[in-house]
Amino acid sequence: MITILALCSGMFAIRFAILGKWEAAVVCILVAGVFDGLDGRVARMLKGTSKFGAELDSLSDIVSFGVAPALIMYMWVLNDVKGLGWAVSLAFVICMVLRLARFNTELTEETTSGKKVKNYFTGIPSPAAAALAVWPMILSFETDLEIMRNPIVCSAYVGVIALLAVSHIPTFSFKRLAINRDYVMFYFLGVAILFSLLVTHLWVTMSVIGFLYLSSIPLAVRKYRQEKAGKL
Repeated sequence: MITILALCSGMFAIRFAILGKWEAAVVCILVAGVFDGLDGRVARMLKGTSKFGAELDSLSDIVSFGVAPALIMYMWVLNDVKGLGWAVSLAFVICMVLRLARFNTELTEETTSGKKVKNYFTGIPSPAAAALAVWPMILSFETDLEIMRNPIVCSAYVGVIALLAVSHIPTFSFKRLAINRDYVMFYFLGVAILFSLLVTHLWVTMSVIGFLYLSSIPLAVRKYRQEKAGKL
């Protein structure tokens, strides 16, 4: 049911984009990301994981994190460059499909071989890629910078995000994030502050989060290489 809600959020994002309600469209993408982060964990907690659920999750991700952000960006500004904008949107969807297919293959191999969950993703995960794809729109909500609405710049940016998603660049995975018991109270405080900022200053907070995530990619590459060199 959580996966279905994520799919519905993606479809509502497309609907709001058609109506020109850009902020609502972006919120739906973010909500779909929250649902996507919850469905697997809830299934494992309830011992309800299944191959059907995994396949449904992938199909939902294609709509919510592939088709929806591509269409939103195309209807917002990429259509100003017509064929180029459509080609970029199409490329983004294709890259998301390829990334999800590769992720499912790696997940199946880890499950059958008994390997533990890795500390890194291969490329940018699809929910993060979807949020980053609409990042120029998020920035435009709080700034008057014309470059954020430039169709050429946005086309190049969305193309780069698509390539990063399907690339072999390591990015941090927070699936195995463990909180030291001595710092639990600070963790709760941080979550409360983040929630407060998201409610009161959503677009500024998401802009900062997007910048921090992009900044973490070079750090992930560096740490991954250091760990790999240490194992050799």
